[in-house]
Amino acid sequence: MTTTTSIKEVARRAGVSLGTVSNVLNQPERVAEATRKRVLDAIAELGYVRNDSARQLRAGSSRQIAIVVLDVANPFFTDVVRGAESAAEEHGVMVVVCNSGEDADREHRHLDLLEEQRVRGVLITPVDDTRNSRLEKLIDRGTPVVLVDRGSGWHNRCSVAVNDVLGGRLAGEHLRAQGHREIAFVGGPMTIQQVADRHEGIKLALGEAADLVVVSTPNLTVASGRQAAGQIAGMPPAERPTAAFCANDLLALGVLQEMTQRGVKVPQDFAIVGYDDIEFAAAAAVPLSSVRQPREQLGRTATQLLLEEIESDGGHEHRHVVFQPELVVRASSSRPARRRSRTSSAG
Repeated sequence: MTTTTSIKEVARRAGVSLGTVSNVLNQPERVAEATRKRVLDAIAELGYVRNDSARQLRAGSSRQIAIVVLDVANPFFTDVVRGAESAAEEHGVMVVVCNSGEDADREHRHLDLLEEQRVRGVLITPVDDTRNSRLEKLIDRGTPVVLVDRGSGWHNRCSVAVNDVLGGRLAGEHLRAQGHREIAFVGGPMTIQQVADRHEGIKLALGEAADLVVVSTPNLTVASGRQAAGQIAGMPPAERPTAAFCANDLLALGVLQEMTQRGVKVPQDFAIVGYDDIEFAAAAAVPLSSVRQPREQLGRTATQLLLEEIESDGGHEHRHVVFQPELVVRASSSRPARRRSRTSSAG
């Protein structure tokens, strides 16, 4: 069994006191060069690794921040985390990643554990804006919090978001311009603010010029997208939408898979627009049109705001940064809508 070398063993090997070893590790300028070399040689020979977490806990803080995401399997959040890590590394800080799985209770358990571990701050995309008492407690106890991919009207936290209402409008205006008059919005639950905002955006774009059918999903996954496509395909031909705007790209990929399996041609018979523009969107069998978000920039900017607050010693001014999305048009929606035959079938 592997044993851990202690600081006492290092001191014994180097022939110095525990205090001298501590100074070499924390204040090397206070130790004579020859003594410092003996201690460092002993550390190398014994393979000593300092217990930094214990030292930080004794000091009442750590060099860790956390990010709590809705779905760690979603490539959108992978890119957000990558941006957060990039900014954190520049400040010698480590990022702990937690997955709420779109479950508010699980999110609260993560926050409990993170507080116990004395992380210096938390980046989070909350499951539900209406259930924020746990976040309030965290902030009241002195842990900075920054909302990621979520706007905020709160005075006690920063936020970094994308104008999702505009993103929904861009998708709706594009589908209208392609001649679609019966369009499905695929997404849910509406308690996720991004979903609600994207739905609001397409409603504003369509107005009275087109019919919007809401196909609710329990979550934002490929499997839910496939189920939604099955619901659409099962509608009577006269009521069936000719296009779908999906609340994220995973849903859009699921819709594409199911429609393809049912023999529905995309975009000739059915157009699809997603949201996020993850890497897989462009690589799909039929490349997906999607509303692009600056994913890594979201994570990077949120982390910079969090570190600014941590280092401000109480003088931080909370900011709410909003990025603008852009529509990337690809093959999945690039053809004008066909004049629909009332006797046609989608399978």
